[in-house]
Amino acid sequence: MRILISNDDGYRAKGIQALHQALEGLGELTIVAPDRNRSGASNSLTLDVPVRVGKAEPGTFFVLGTPTDCVHLAISGLFDVDYDLVVSGINDGENLGDDTLYSGTVAAAMEGRFLGKAAVAVSLQHDGTRERHFATAGHFARLIVERLIAAPIQPTPILSVNVPNLPLDQIKGMRVTRLGNRHRSEKVIRATDPRGRTVYWIGPSGAGQDAGEETDFHAVANGYVSVTPLSVDLTRHSEIGTVRGWLAGQ
Repeated sequence: MRILISNDDGYRAKGIQALHQALEGLGELTIVAPDRNRSGASNSLTLDVPVRVGKAEPGTFFVLGTPTDCVHLAISGLFDVDYDLVVSGINDGENLGDDTLYSGTVAAAMEGRFLGKAAVAVSLQHDGTRERHFATAGHFARLIVERLIAAPIQPTPILSVNVPNLPLDQIKGMRVTRLGNRHRSEKVIRATDPRGRTVYWIGPSGAGQDAGEETDFHAVANGYVSVTPLSVDLTRHSEIGTVRGWLAGQ
């Protein structure tokens, strides 16, 4: 069993180190992750310049590129081995609802799925406290990976796992959920750089809008680990007939 580990927080991040530690003993582990924080990179690939790779230590490689670059390179020719599973994380912050469209953590897992591998993205909730329970997220990452190894899911899945920022003994269990969605994000934040020029920061994400029972928002808010199966097919199948009629002028 060969497991590829990646993230979007960078190869030095506490979350990816905790994930590596949690998965030890399940197979041959390799980290291929960005050289720095690339949060919000989504599914972007670097196509305009060559992608450079460095080796930090045995089994750990850093890429001057995006999370998707990392997984694509690792599976498509960086090594002379094949991988069975891609695990991305542990992200320092939840990826709920709309977040999955922007998340580099989820994108790394999605790229693994595009290339035929089962994939898991693991994220740890930000709850406003300073203590970060990466070990809790690592515990559930291991449980899910063990289950995937023992009983693979067909068709090959992408699982987005969001873990409350709680000690392990305070987690109430795991729930299979659907994605909720957020209210629109806050306005951009205008600031001034040291030379007096105006700069802008992207504003904070909106609060949960569709956050009722069975959503990932609801599970995490109530102390449960959320496990959401994701699809790469963005087609809104129920609207195909509507749009066909609209184009035909009916």
